[in-house]
Amino acid sequence: MSKRLENKKIVVTAAGQGIGRATAIAFNNEGANVYATDINEDTLKKLNKEHPNIKVKKLDSTNKIAVKDFSESLDTVDVLFNAVGFVHHGTILDCEEKDWDFSFNVNIKSMYFMTKFIIPKMIKQNKGNIINISSIASSLRGLPNRFVYGTTKAAIIGFTKSIASDFIKNNIRCNAIAPGTVHTPSWEERVKAAKDPIQAKKDFIARQPMRRLGTPKEVADLAVYLASDESDFITGVTHAIDGGMSI
Repeated sequence: MSKRLENKKIVVTAAGQGIGRATAIAFNNEGANVYATDINEDTLKKLNKEHPNIKVKKLDSTNKIAVKDFSESLDTVDVLFNAVGFVHHGTILDCEEKDWDFSFNVNIKSMYFMTKFIIPKMIKQNKGNIINISSIASSLRGLPNRFVYGTTKAAIIGFTKSIASDFIKNNIRCNAIAPGTVHTPSWEERVKAAKDPIQAKKDFIARQPMRRLGTPKEVADLAVYLASDESDFITGVTHAIDGGMSI
């Protein structure tokens, strides 16, 4: 194995399942020292049992004090992978103020806290790399019934560009990944919750030009590249991995 991330210390949020889990495993397989965090302790225990080299920590990334305490327990961080997210279904008419606040709290504030408390370590070592999970449903493309989700994911793209611009002289890179529809436990839950799950599944697949869903591993493979020194000349860029949705 190439060990493209050998000895890099990487923090992964939402590592209990889906894209976060696949990415934590991919980073570990490439030789990184991975700190996997999630609000769900049970999924973290399962991850650690299957991959003992991955250090796990229950963490609510929307909790400022918890994130601050966690960051203080780390000496250095080479890569921060922000994957926490929540998908709200509906238009603006279906989005109450509580839905708006919850979505921004989970999708944006978590990223704000994690970055704010970890980036000083990167500044101190004059080297760092931040990778944020956005979505094709963002400023890249408007999708039906993704009003507040798309708004938060568009904010992540702006967040990414700002971090990249502000800290480029500190040798800190920041990029975003914008997946299309990916087959994750979260997606499965949304399909099951639909009025007609069979039709919902068909509709999700039909809107993908490749006529299939993406996999967490495919997103994780892109994350490995962005976390590695191979992408050292890339910053402030949103990388679509969407099976052609943005064409």
